[in-house]
Amino acid sequence: MKVELTVNGEQHSGDVEPWRTLLSVLREDLGLTGTKSYCHSGACGACTVLLDGEPASACSLLAPQVRGRAVTTIEGLTPAGKGLTPQDAPLHPIQQAYIDHWGLQCGYCTPGMVLLTKALLDANPQPTDEEIVRHMSGNICRCTGYAGILESVRAAAAAMAGAETP
Repeated sequence: MKVELTVNGEQHSGDVEPWRTLLSVLREDLGLTGTKSYCHSGACGACTVLLDGEPASACSLLAPQVRGRAVTTIEGLTPAGKGLTPQDAPLHPIQQAYIDHWGLQCGYCTPGMVLLTKALLDANPQPTDEEIVRHMSGNICRCTGYAGILESVRAAAAAMAGAETP
């Protein structure tokens, strides 16, 4: 089945079996391994991507379902450009906040958490703690205890608003 989609601002087109998930296409065909594979049921959040700017579980979407839509993975949050490689590009303020405020430990859930944070802050630039907790509740982290994640989201919101981080 012919599938055309935009991933991280780049057009991709190819034949895929109709039962292939977006997750498998991202990881296996496009080499975008930042999107993690864990539960394969949309319950853990490790495979979170942004689909037209909204969080979506890549493991529970078939590739043909996203035909013609825009997908953002963690690799697309800080696009390379102006002669920079992805390794040399500056981090997005959300990524930097997760580093600075210990919002990650093993890092497995981090890409999904970062993208979920992006969706939250795009919709609500100054969320309350309750709104942050509710929004992030679909992503499971087994390492941080969530305090660092909450602090990271707060710091990212402040950084993106141009304020001092708390």
